[in-house]
Amino acid sequence: MNVAALFSGGKDSTYAVYLAQQRGWDVSRLITLVPTKGESHMFHIPNISLCAMLAEAMGIPYTEWRTAGEEEKELVDLRKALGSLVVEGIITGAIASDYQATRIDRLCHELGMRSFSPLWRWKQADVLNGILSAGFKVMIVGVYADGMGKEWLGRELDETALEELNRLAMRNRMNVSGEGGEFETLVLDGPNFSKRLEIKESETVWHGTNGEYLVKKAVLVDK
Repeated sequence: MNVAALFSGGKDSTYAVYLAQQRGWDVSRLITLVPTKGESHMFHIPNISLCAMLAEAMGIPYTEWRTAGEEEKELVDLRKALGSLVVEGIITGAIASDYQATRIDRLCHELGMRSFSPLWRWKQADVLNGILSAGFKVMIVGVYADGMGKEWLGRELDETALEELNRLAMRNRMNVSGEGGEFETLVLDGPNFSKRLEIKESETVWHGTNGEYLVKKAVLVDK
């Protein structure tokens, strides 16, 4: 199966690529839609400029498309991006977002492609446990939920962090995997990486109730 993957550099899309590869599928291209206005209803934003480096670390060809990020209009940009590909299907990291899944499914149907979401309807705690068990190194780079303060920015996910996220999810009724936009992540390394991402310079920006960990300089390092 020859597929492309919508890729954000975050944990879910990266893990979805890994699961597709574990099935023996040829993930022949990663494609990233970059919002030009700094916001989007469908696409990840923090540190998205690092996607090209992460694609290189995985040894997968990479394509970047620009989008204004406006609701529904960004689907026009996504259709153009998907229409440029010669593949049998599209991989996404969607877990529970009907907004994202239904729109991508419709576009793929129109283009004669199949849509695959390997994590679809998984228990969200199982997604996080699977990512860590597989050996991915994941950092939190954006926090937007009640109970998640500045101290979470730049923090690497581990078992202790997962326990804390589970407690926050129970107390604040948030999605423990961040599927609802509660937090964003950046993958630094993984079992399908030939190199790891090493951060050299960064900046933490805090807006009072939410913030981002912005990578200013990073390099790929041999493992």
